[in-house]
Amino acid sequence: MRAALTPLRRAATLATAALVAVSTALLPATPAAAHGQLATSTPLADTVVTKALDQLTLVFTEQPHPQAHFTLTAPSGLRVEGARSSGEPIRLDKPVQEYYLVEGKLEPKLYHTGFPTLLAVSHWPVTGRYTASYLSIASDGDEVRGSLTFDYQGPTGAAPAGWVAPTSQAAPDLLALLEKGHSDPSRSNPDPAQTQAAYPPAPAGNETPEGGLSPWLVPGIVVAVVAAIVVVAARRRTGATPARPAPAARRTAAPGGGPKRSGAAGRARPHPKTRQRPRR
Repeated sequence: MRAALTPLRRAATLATAALVAVSTALLPATPAAAHGQLATSTPLADTVVTKALDQLTLVFTEQPHPQAHFTLTAPSGLRVEGARSSGEPIRLDKPVQEYYLVEGKLEPKLYHTGFPTLLAVSHWPVTGRYTASYLSIASDGDEVRGSLTFDYQGPTGAAPAGWVAPTSQAAPDLLALLEKGHSDPSRSNPDPAQTQAAYPPAPAGNETPEGGLSPWLVPGIVVAVVAAIVVVAARRRTGATPARPAPAARRTAAPGGGPKRSGAAGRARPHPKTRQRPRR
């Protein structure tokens, strides 16, 4: 029984590995409920930084709002962020799948282009865990809020001459827009003219694929292939098991060279004429 299960386990292990590999290669990055979210960053979250960077790069699927609020906080609680600027759009290594609420239904959309925000760093006062936070609003009125942490283990230094730690908070206008977006049920279908005026148009690339496979269809196909591999392996194993031959009857050679059956059935009876009469 163990010998029969070994090929099945081997096939299941290979199929599982194939499922993970295909899912990682074909599926986009982690889906977000609303668009305009963080797609990638430099440094990445939960990584170790050993070089004193002059700036952080936060890449979003949409250009952040002009009044978006960014901070960089040292382990001591001191804020060390400087001015921020926008970089040129870049091509994302992996597309990001986000969702729009259209007529009560979540519609997926793939984003292939990222919009970098460059956040200057005044200095690195100590080593340890730093936190970069952001607050913005997407063009559909959804809140864009989040943070990432990383471990800084590079050289440290004093603050530049005349530097004052920032204490600014999110702009009242931004908070008002966020509050309006939370209370406005029509934010899922914003006015196209208003959206275009408030945000620059995204370059070609951030679009929903048409005529292709649905992102939810790919895992289903992979699971079906895995199941087929396991079934085929089981059938091959069952059909390849040879049947044991029936035990043959034991035969012994007779004195004359012919076969002689063993046991009571194989005992030779003497001829009636050759029987010896007992002596009186």
